[in-house]
Amino acid sequence: MINRKIFNDTKTAFKLKSDLELDRAIFLFSMMNKKTLVDAGSWLTKFSLKLHLPVEGLIKKTIFEQFCGGITEEDCKPLTKEMYSKKLHSILDYSVEGKETEEQFDAALEKKMKLIKFAAESDELPFSLFKPTGIGRFAIWEKITERVNLSDDEKEEWERVKERVDKFCNCAYENNVRLYADAEESWMQLAADDLMEEMMKKYNKDKILIYNTFQCYRWDRLEYVKNLHEKAKKEGFKVGAKIVRGAYMEKENARAKKYGYTSPICENKEATDVNFNSVMSYCLANLEDIHLFIGTHNEVSNYLALQSMEDKGLPLDDDRIWFSQLYGMSDHISYNLAKKGYNSAKLLPFGPVRDVVPYLLRRAQENTSVKGQTGRELSLLEEEKKRRKGEPTKHDRGEH
Repeated sequence: MINRKIFNDTKTAFKLKSDLELDRAIFLFSMMNKKTLVDAGSWLTKFSLKLHLPVEGLIKKTIFEQFCGGITEEDCKPLTKEMYSKKLHSILDYSVEGKETEEQFDAALEKKMKLIKFAAESDELPFSLFKPTGIGRFAIWEKITERVNLSDDEKEEWERVKERVDKFCNCAYENNVRLYADAEESWMQLAADDLMEEMMKKYNKDKILIYNTFQCYRWDRLEYVKNLHEKAKKEGFKVGAKIVRGAYMEKENARAKKYGYTSPICENKEATDVNFNSVMSYCLANLEDIHLFIGTHNEVSNYLALQSMEDKGLPLDDDRIWFSQLYGMSDHISYNLAKKGYNSAKLLPFGPVRDVVPYLLRRAQENTSVKGQTGRELSLLEEEKKRRKGEPTKHDRGEH
């Protein structure tokens, strides 16, 4: 049986944090524990940047350094090397969002292809990624998903989007780097699903390098994954599956209510947990055809995956299974998995401070809205602070 205390080792979790960094993390998570402060801070940050007030230095020294690796990929190198010294891998994410022109999309393509080649040169970087809406307008993804008729210009635009995706996947294939497409809102996701299915069909015949992301707070994802698996078996390709709970719940429910359709989101947190664990179990039961990337901060889901691996007699470092959490969060999961010998990676965002603010504000909002997430982070950080001071911690007292 897997030891249920596997994620309680704060010494391993925060070994790379200085006392100063530990105090900063405690301060930030204390703030994020208060929704009114997060809402006010988010508004103030957007307002200050809009007026070009000199707040970038403050952002950089606080929330940016907590959740980002640097401004450029070169900035991230010392951090990725340091994490790799603890057997923890990194996945670099150029987290610049909200682009709208063809020139910007082409520039994003070049940047992401450069990152694939960057990953190919380093054992520290096992995956690369791209966001579909980072290389094509939201509106075009939405129209393709809704199966509406396109104008001639839109048809040409969609062909350019498909060409960019194919270039990504071909670059990953040529450089032997795993590549996943990030998830989108449901009203754009079907277009991404169909396109990534085409890419798997083309590039996942002899090895699994191309992955799609499945948001398991959607109640239809288990059926979708099963159908995709059946199709893959018939058509001779393999499936790369990155599973997450999901990132757009409030937006999804609000849109469904506004337009009067059934929400694609599970009715509550418990149903989401059941759905996530069911998709995960299905993938783990079919590793000959499906390689699995488990992106979750949920301790129970991680524990269930470890137990399943043990029950199946799988090696801890089975290359078909990867675990991942976001940089700046859930170090108690990432570092303890890495220490035990599992394939563990941190998603490490980077980019100019001003450009990654939308990502940072989402992280702050997410920590506020996920029940118990911030409280758990805070208690572990405070536990480590006590341990360093030599005070008896819960762990020392036998409490959990």
